[in-house]
Amino acid sequence: MIGQRDTVNGAHFAFTDRWGGVSAVPYEELNLGGAVGDDPAAVTANRELAAKTIGVDPARVVWMNQVHGAGVAVVDGPWGEDPAPRVDAIVTAERGLALAVLTADCVPVLLADPVAGVAAAAHAGRPGMVAGVVPAAVRAMTGLGADPARIVARTGPAVCGRCYEVPETMRAEVAAVEPAAYAETSWGTPALDVSAGVHAQLERLGVHDRAQSPVCTLESHDHFSYRRDRTTGRLAGYVWLD
Repeated sequence: MIGQRDTVNGAHFAFTDRWGGVSAVPYEELNLGGAVGDDPAAVTANRELAAKTIGVDPARVVWMNQVHGAGVAVVDGPWGEDPAPRVDAIVTAERGLALAVLTADCVPVLLADPVAGVAAAAHAGRPGMVAGVVPAAVRAMTGLGADPARIVARTGPAVCGRCYEVPETMRAEVAAVEPAAYAETSWGTPALDVSAGVHAQLERLGVHDRAQSPVCTLESHDHFSYRRDRTTGRLAGYVWLD
């Protein structure tokens, strides 16, 4: 259920795999995405299971309506009856509030400054990385008192540069914005490494405490992959502060 966990000075990071939930094929088992066609009751049950497994209150998890952009929302609690905003990063200075990001090949980015008590979760697919969603999230964090030198960054399972095949024109366009994302597939065709691009952006921003998941979602059948399966579930990354 929880594929990876890490705790640094009271900052908690967790990434799910696809197992341990109640969703049926083709979303089996732990689908946490509410907009992919799965039974809403199953998604609700899965979100409760995942939250309880990592030790957070399901009612204190904040989700986004992700749109592959660079929009950021600063939050101090769940949305309640209001719809989640169309953003790809959320930031909070509320300790104990868990921020969640959904992915199925894109890069889930979790950030926290334990000293300032500021955390962020960002959804960095190819368009979001190019648009600068991660720098936007860090800027929002610094606006709440975070220091990039203290920020801890963890990126979760995502499609790797050996598998993310793209047209040559797309690779050139993306690499013109972020050269570190330039890649080649294991079979010798143009590719992109979005995780490498995200980590290069974080490095330039002064975020040095970083770790990257070794899991490629397309290669791992323990994880959801949109590029591999199209109709499939969504993984989640969670970040929160004591």
